[in-house]
Amino acid sequence: MRKILIAVGSARKPKLNAVSAALESFAAVLAPEASCEVVGVEVASGVGHTPTSREELMLGARQRAEALAEIDRREQRGWHFFVGLEGGLEAIPEPSAAAGRRVLLESWAYVSDGQTGHFGRSGGIELPEALAHEVLDRGIELSEAIDRFAGAVGIRDAQGAWGVLSSNLIPRQEAFRVAVIAAFGPFYNAKMYRAVSAAAQP
Repeated sequence: MRKILIAVGSARKPKLNAVSAALESFAAVLAPEASCEVVGVEVASGVGHTPTSREELMLGARQRAEALAEIDRREQRGWHFFVGLEGGLEAIPEPSAAAGRRVLLESWAYVSDGQTGHFGRSGGIELPEALAHEVLDRGIELSEAIDRFAGAVGIRDAQGAWGVLSSNLIPRQEAFRVAVIAAFGPFYNAKMYRAVSAAAQP
């Protein structure tokens, strides 16, 4: 049986498990006569430790995937897809809020086959302003701030900030799983994407 190798730009278990769990949803339509294997490789995102805007989140995810593609070109690893995952914050101005903003935690994915790439995103969950202040105004890394906020250690590699804020109804892995399913959409649902593009031609 042919094997599809999916490289992920991280060695962290929640991210790798998220990609594996996402594949369970669509592998049968992505590659019906092949098996899929997830390979974790730590690469730099090229953005801050806690991205603080949608643009930075998207850039970090994309640059992780592009770093993997470059490794594959250079070392001929035989990878078929490159997945970059990035979590962080998006601050949205809102004059009625106490601090004049709402700050959402988001998880983003970028998936490329080396030719084309697509983004996907989880939903967002609002941070308490006190936590947002620690990260956005004082420059403390989210993983450190959430550990202090929750009175625990190592939350990043467990349920993550998502889990803490949602009372573990949406752990970090689940947020990334949704983002990965969304980002892979144009690949496993390519027929629909092509039909829409064709219909839009003059």
